[in-house]
Amino acid sequence: MSRSRLLQILPRFQGKRILVVGDLFLDEYLVGRPTRISREAPVLILEFEKRFALPGGGTNPARNVASLGGVALMAGIVGQDEAGEELRSLLEGAGVRTEGVMVDPARPTITKTRILAHGNHIVRQQVVRVDRFSKQPPDPRTIAQLVNYLEDAAPAVDAILVSDYKSGVVVPEVIDACRRLASKHRKLLTVDSQGDLHRFTGFGMVKANQSEVEATLGEPLDCDDAFAKACRRLLEELGAGMVLITRGADGMSVMEAGGRHTHLPVANKSEVFDVTGAGDTAVAVATLALAAGARPVNAAQLANYAAGLVVRKIGNATTTIDEMREVLISSQFPRVDPEQDPLQ
Repeated sequence: MSRSRLLQILPRFQGKRILVVGDLFLDEYLVGRPTRISREAPVLILEFEKRFALPGGGTNPARNVASLGGVALMAGIVGQDEAGEELRSLLEGAGVRTEGVMVDPARPTITKTRILAHGNHIVRQQVVRVDRFSKQPPDPRTIAQLVNYLEDAAPAVDAILVSDYKSGVVVPEVIDACRRLASKHRKLLTVDSQGDLHRFTGFGMVKANQSEVEATLGEPLDCDDAFAKACRRLLEELGAGMVLITRGADGMSVMEAGGRHTHLPVANKSEVFDVTGAGDTAVAVATLALAAGARPVNAAQLANYAAGLVVRKIGNATTTIDEMREVLISSQFPRVDPEQDPLQ
């Protein structure tokens, strides 16, 4: 790997326009200090200290695009409620454009409430999570509005990134529209999916984690040869230009059409505080790099370093060009305070 080559790619992120299409969540955090055991039941009583919220789900790639100097356009669906208004406000505060965020009055904004407990000199720990969502699909009229927005936005972007959290937005109509528009306007098309990868034929880059690939192909991935075989099979079956498989503590596997399998060991081997959103950061960085003209293996290398940065932070975190430049120059991950609230 040439670090100088990777450093040359970073400035080219600036101004790249990425249309992110996906499921929108509001991640709510309630933080308290344990004080005693309840008399009513054998449970901890937490003394409330603070509340904060972050955009979650498919919003996280968009936030990373914005924090890295790109122009992020978010397309998805929220409910007609306070959570939806807060989520839109948080996105705008992070520099993400929200004209493509549609409102479906029949469905609530998906909200994930995490209750965190902490004590003196103890890192916050999640005690329980409460999810608020609807199992009903979005109104077909709302999906049609979303597709209309994609029609208008696609000609002026550099790439379309689909973030599929299996929560109702990435339906066949939306996938077909993204594929058609990317082909029509000659745009890069990438996806990070938690579902059946065979829905995403014809995409320029398909990113998934190890368990998702195993589920799609019905085969265990237990060695480099198995990952290489899986990459080749996905490239052939999906007609993809590039496959990126995240392997947790074992790093990443990457292969482009007609190329060789490359295993990238994990960039950050210590100080892993929270892996939430690391895959979102990886797909955002890889998409930006490809849109900036990087080779697939270099895009994966940058994604690997970026993931190593965000796992050192709490919650759905983002990284910056300065942080990435620092780690590439010094080979040392910059110091962060894992206890620092994401909103401060």
